[in-house]
Amino acid sequence: MKLLRRWLTYALATLLMAIAVVACTGGGGSGTTITVGSKDFTEQLVLGEMYALVLEEAGLTVSRSLNLGGTPVAQAALESGDIDLYPEYTGTGLLTVLKEPVNTDPAAVYETVSSQYLEQFDLVWLDPAPMNNTQALAMTRSRATELNITTISDLVAQASALTLIGPPEFEVREDGLLGLKTTYGDFALKAYKAVDAGLRYKGLVDGEADVVVAFGTDGEISAFDLVVLEDDKGLFPPYQVAPVVRQDTLEANPAIADALNALAPLLTDEVMQGLNYAVSGEQQEPAAVARTFLQEQGLVGA
Repeated sequence: MKLLRRWLTYALATLLMAIAVVACTGGGGSGTTITVGSKDFTEQLVLGEMYALVLEEAGLTVSRSLNLGGTPVAQAALESGDIDLYPEYTGTGLLTVLKEPVNTDPAAVYETVSSQYLEQFDLVWLDPAPMNNTQALAMTRSRATELNITTISDLVAQASALTLIGPPEFEVREDGLLGLKTTYGDFALKAYKAVDAGLRYKGLVDGEADVVVAFGTDGEISAFDLVVLEDDKGLFPPYQVAPVVRQDTLEANPAIADALNALAPLLTDEVMQGLNYAVSGEQQEPAAVARTFLQEQGLVGA
């Protein structure tokens, strides 16, 4: 009888210990530590750091796995559980990950990626920010005013007198120069000047080109007071950013959604342009830029 009682006591203690472990680890999610990832460019480093900071402010333990690489690397890390979440763009999810056709309706794109990621990968899209890091064409304000160009259609009408500067791949991408010709009609530029992505804006402001290949939240747009041409025929899909989170992680740590959804509405084009330029133009550290912004917004303490 004593042996039976001793065995029952041991079994009960073991069961209670197992329950305690499950409670501490969230029942099969990523455990008490949330790993935040990012891709390998300025905006992603700033966003990844902001995500980590607001989660820490919410009382969660966070590790950082930033600067992973491009979309395939980040997506694979998320699916495998090496990271629990990272910032992704709706247009990238639609075209690069899901291989869906182009759609220029932001709400429809978000609905597609949100439903398909959950169905195919058990991944959850949280609230998207209003910012749109879509591909774009931009000009200096003085040159745009001089030529009376406000839309891509206006540019195409004068294309034979204009030089466009941008990265080499834009010349051959379906959503680059080829896509422009398909959507806006065949046209011939005076020249396409292919340069390293980091030299695009210098070439534009130095007068080596009339138009630059841009992204909607590039810091240089606001820093150099550039005019982004209206994509009046809707070639470029929306690229709103949102946290993409493993479903098991979110179920185990529901505070993630509240913390990150509170940040989303603050991330406008103008805000991200300024934050990006603080890193790319003023050589500040992404972590310092992220913390300062969040402190100013009252989302993290000093």
